[in-house]
Formats: sequence, structure tokens, C-alpha cells
Amino acid sequence: MCKLYIVCSFHALSNNKGVTTVYVQVTSGKMAPVGFILLSSALLAGVCTAGPQVLKVTTIKEEPYVMSKGSELEGFCIDLLSAISKKLDFKYDIQLVKDSRYGTTDDSGNWNGMIGEIVRGEADIAVAPLTLIAKREAVVDMTKPFMQTGLSFILRKDLASDDSQFLSLLNLFSTEMWMGVLVAYLLTSICIFLVSRISPCEWEKPEKEKNSFTISHSFWYTVGALTLQGAGPHPKALSGRVITSIWWLFSLVLLACYFANLSLWLHSDSQQLSIKSFEDLANQNVIEYGTIKDSSSFSFFKNSNNPTYHRIYEHIKNAQSYSINAEEGFRRALKGNYAFIGESVSLDLAVARYCNLTRAPEIIGMRGYSIAAPLGSPLVKNLSVAILRLSESGELDYFRSKWWASSCVAKNGKGAPLKPASLKGMFLLLALGLGLGLFLALMELAAKSRKVANTEQKSCCSVMSAELSQRFKGGEATTSESSEKSKA
Repeated sequence: MCKLYIVCSFHALSNNKGVTTVYVQVTSGKMAPVGFILLSSALLAGVCTAGPQVLKVTTIKEEPYVMSKGSELEGFCIDLLSAISKKLDFKYDIQLVKDSRYGTTDDSGNWNGMIGEIVRGEADIAVAPLTLIAKREAVVDMTKPFMQTGLSFILRKDLASDDSQFLSLLNLFSTEMWMGVLVAYLLTSICIFLVSRISPCEWEKPEKEKNSFTISHSFWYTVGALTLQGAGPHPKALSGRVITSIWWLFSLVLLACYFANLSLWLHSDSQQLSIKSFEDLANQNVIEYGTIKDSSSFSFFKNSNNPTYHRIYEHIKNAQSYSINAEEGFRRALKGNYAFIGESVSLDLAVARYCNLTRAPEIIGMRGYSIAAPLGSPLVKNLSVAILRLSESGELDYFRSKWWASSCVAKNGKGAPLKPASLKGMFLLLALGLGLGLFLALMELAAKSRKVANTEQKSCCSVMSAELSQRFKGGEATTSESSEKSKA
């Protein structure tokens, strides 16, 4: 008697998301041992219950991408890796690179650093500020960049200069401050004009006399006081003198603040060199400069056909002005007489943390930071898509603002432009003075109107209204006395 038995073969494939798919192939044949069937069932159960695969991740310590926090790691790249793992549903085991290098070839042509670990199969992916360059792309696959950067340099603020700004004198005050001064000037001039019209002490007989404080004279008088120059005639009434006194005090404080900032600006500017670009850096021999040895930044200058950039490479090579890492470069720049060349995003972090440093405005050799994986790895496509989704959702921008937050306040050598908040007390005092001056002018006119009303047996309000109408209509006669004279 012939018995039929089933032979099952199992094929398990894992995709880049860590999901395991099992394919079962069924054939018929002669009777198989019962042990074989039981073994196959056990294998099937083991494969089907396998969880998401654990990726081996290599990285390197560099602030703020990867930093130690006790026994854990934190930073931009840690947040990036966590966000990507949630989108692609995989687990990971992260380890620091053994030789603390990013990845370059040695004398024998072997790769070291994180790139070397990927090439040798010691890690599945490298998540770090790895610059996407052709030499690395030839031995590993790299994703879409998660951050754009370029080459620039930092140096101490007292070694940089911004003498290209032709309107530096205006920069001593902020735009808001200049607008506040302009509004204060206009309001004060208008208030002086109004007081000179309203107060009977300034203009006693509007029907006969000409007002000495016209609108043009009021504006000129205020300018004269602002420049510490007298411009007569001066107000005679108490209300006018209150306004002009407050304006003089405001002008003195304003000028004192301006000249204090001007003195600081002139003193600091006299000690500065004009270094704003790589060409300026290459054309001087006072300040030393360098970059990290065997880094992509150094390779850029080494392989460049630009005469200026190649001259920078020759100088760094001959002077041996290398830095072991970025932190050493920052420290040497802080000590002075040294410009550190590196990736602009890393330099921006240094400027945010070390308030005495400034980054040159020029950025060259734009490139990006990417995640590296072995050649032909199916992970790269999905990692790139995840990075693009994070960028489109704004999460990458959030990570950038989180880890690049500046801890500096304005303490540079030239001083920050003065803002209205610094003189808010003086602006408030000026506003109170203007209000008080107008109130006193109205009280002076009310006192005269009451006196006239008692003499002519009229309402005080009607007399005061007639006085105001006469004073603001160019001296037109409105009182009964002037009307009878005009008829005669």
C-alpha cells in the first residue's frame, strides 16, 4: 500500500521595515518520518513568531548631533533615528564608532571610521553628520540629505570687520528706536504749536497779534533743542516751558546714549582686520587658519582647482595647522589669532554656544549630511522617503531649532543697537510732559475765559469756545466786541 506525504520547504525574507514574510512550498512524495514533520512545524512556528529585525547603528560623538546624557545618548541624530524608526517600524542597537572617525581611507586603501564599519559589515547603517561625497558614495549607499551645509570659517569677533556697511552710524540705534525718536519729535513739535495757540500767555490778543510759534517754527525749535542749539523765541507760558524742558531732558539722554554707542563702535572698529571671505583669509598672514585633518573639508581644498582654495590647502599642509576635532578648532579660535574652517552648521552651533565667536558670511562647497548603508541595501530607498516626509512635516526644522538654540545675549564688542525698551522711561516721561503741557495751556485759557465771562456776563463755555475758534481760525473776530468794531 502506497502512502502520500507532504514535504514543506520554508523561505523567510525580511524587508527593510523588519517585517518577516514566509513562503511555503508544498510537494508530494513518499512517506516521511514523523520527526521531520514535527521539526518542520517547529521551524515554521519559530519563523512566523520572529519580531522586527534589530539594526546595528554606528554613530560618532559630536555636539549637538550625538551627546552623552548619563548612560544614554541624545542629540539631533538620536531624535532623527527615533523618528525614522517609528515611521519604518524597526528596532535598533546604537553604538559609538570604535576609532572616533567619520571615514576615510588609510595608506593601504582600507576605510576607517563609520564608513569602514559599514563596508566590513560591522554595522547596518551609520547615522551621523556624514558628508555626502563621491568617494564615500563609491563604497556605500547614502540617503537623501537630512541637512544642507557648506564650508565656512569662524574666528573671534574682534578679528572680524563689517566695515562694508556704509550706514554704520545709523546702526547704533535699532529701526524701532529711530521710529520712536521720529514720532516723539513730531508729537513734541505739534504740542508746542498747540500750546502756543491755546495759551493766552503766549498769544494774548489773537485778533491783533501774530502768533510767533507757527507750525514751521515749532518744528525748527524742536530740532534746535535736539541738537543742543537754541532757536528763539522761547516759550513764555508755563505750559510751553514744561514741554520744552521735558524735551530738552529727553534730548540729552538720547544724545548721551548715542554717543556712548558711537564711542564703543569707534574703539572696537580701530582694532579690527577686514576678514570676511576665504580670499581675505588666504591673502593675509597675521591670522593662522586650519581644519580637521583628513576631513571632507580638508579634501575639498586639496582637490579644488580654484587657486585661492588650493593656496589655503598648501598653507594648512605646510603650517600643519590641523585640528584633531571640531572642539579643538573651537578652542583655538576662542584663544584668538586662529580661524577654524568647517561645516557651516557646526560653526553655527559654535557661534550659538561661544558668544565671542562669529562666522564668516561666505559659504562655499554646498553639500549635505546623509545616512550611510551598505552598497545595494534595500534600506536606502525607504530611509530616503522617511527623511523627505520628516522634512515635509517640519520635524527636521523642529530638531534643528531644538539643538541649535543660542545661549548668547548681545555682548559683542560693538554693542547691540539701542532699542526703545532701553529708554522706555524717557519716552513715558516725555508723553507725560506733553500731556501736562497741553493740560496747563487749557487751564490758562480757561482762567482767561472765566475772567472774560464774569466781565461780560456770559457763559464760560461759550467764551472759551469762541477763544479756541478764534485762535485756530487765524485770528478771525468772533467776540461781540470785535464784531461791533468791524461794523463800525
